Amino acid sequence: MSKTRFENGSAPYVSRRTALQAGAGLALTGVAGVRWAFAADKPAMGTWPAGSQGNTVYIGAAVPLTGPYAVQGEDERKGMELAIEHINGNHELMKKLAPKINNGVLGKKVGFLSADSAAKPNQALQVEQTFINQNKIIAMIGSTSSAVAVALNKFAQREKILYMAGISGSNDTTGKDCVRYGFRQGVYGEMCANAIGPILVKQFGKNRKAAFMTPDYTYGHTTTESVREFLVKQAGWTMVTNQVSPLGTQDFSQYLTNIANAGADFLINVNWGRDAVLSSQQAKQFGLLPKMTLVLPYQIPFFAREAGVDISEGVFAATDFWWTLEDKYPLAKMFVESFQKKYGYRPEWGAENGYMSFAHWARMVTEANSFYPPDVIKQWEKGDPVPHLLGDFHYRPQDHQYVRPVIIVRGKAKKDMKNPEDFWDVVEVVPGDKVIQPADAFGCKLGDYT
Repeated sequence: MSKTRFENGSAPYVSRRTALQAGAGLALTGVAGVRWAFAADKPAMGTWPAGSQGNTVYIGAAVPLTGPYAVQGEDERKGMELAIEHINGNHELMKKLAPKINNGVLGKKVGFLSADSAAKPNQALQVEQTFINQNKIIAMIGSTSSAVAVALNKFAQREKILYMAGISGSNDTTGKDCVRYGFRQGVYGEMCANAIGPILVKQFGKNRKAAFMTPDYTYGHTTTESVREFLVKQAGWTMVTNQVSPLGTQDFSQYLTNIANAGADFLINVNWGRDAVLSSQQAKQFGLLPKMTLVLPYQIPFFAREAGVDISEGVFAATDFWWTLEDKYPLAKMFVESFQKKYGYRPEWGAENGYMSFAHWARMVTEANSFYPPDVIKQWEKGDPVPHLLGDFHYRPQDHQYVRPVIIVRGKAKKDMKNPEDFWDVVEVVPGDKVIQPADAFGCKLGDYT
């Protein structure tokens, strides 16, 4: 934490003697025979070494449990909760993703703390600061709003505590707002635009007119720009209007009136969570749907269930994961079955994102054989293949972005649904390296390790 640092920004050093006196659990031999050695050249930073001295290490999650992203935040939280259970219990799936776990990580159980961020950056920062003060968390996770992700990125770098973004669709999270202490497992606006764009052009042709609906923050603006740029440059589409609304808007009538007068063929709805559901339902009430073709360039967990199959039918969307991938990928099947057994429904991609973020953290810590933050970061930065539910992919050391596939789905008609959760057909699994921008394209400069 910042309280442990000198005013000039340098950090106090921990001598071997001080480390030995810090606690019996971290002297020379720790729990379960794990050997610990605090070299004199490793500065105390963040919550290290205090946060890893006890029998349990803690991860703190700031997720929206109220507000426009609450439904998605709760699903993401459940994925995290399941991952911690699997890490501490040596579950078969987790052992495949992080083989060196052993009833926890490095001889310690992992504790999971979560609290409501309401998708508000200041509230998320307060949540994580409280966890730091009270529990000495050694890593942070959660966003769901990219405004929160960007704020926690900066906080993580300042406090020298690892941060995994979880759900974050903004290009900026691993772009201009990237940090050394931040990592993102999920896909985002640019990747989704480059994955769904060719399918829209193939399906609907060139020189079409599109109206955009955009939430007024970093996720919305960067995703809209990525989709617009692809369709304009590659297919001659025209953005006839871009209606920008505040997060948490309830009444979209003024924006829909403008769209109705714009002469668009397509409604590209970049809104997310409850905002996406309400704006799409109101677009139908206005008579814009199905007259216009709805597109969701960054798909919303539970959209079809909440907005209605009459709205999601035929809709193309880009996403991280869909549960029917279990038919092709054995690890996906293990995840879906385990999640469904615990929670009584098949996981949406928010849960998959939370689970995989924790699995990758556990892998990096155990492969590095260290809780010391720079050691863990450098393990991430090796760029080695890292298992996912859909195959093995890598993190780019230049921007800490996982180069994983984008899933393109299309909404099913009610008559074609095989069960109450069978909302989408998987159209294509697009390789991440085919749709990701160059690592330096969005201005990423990671910053220091210490």
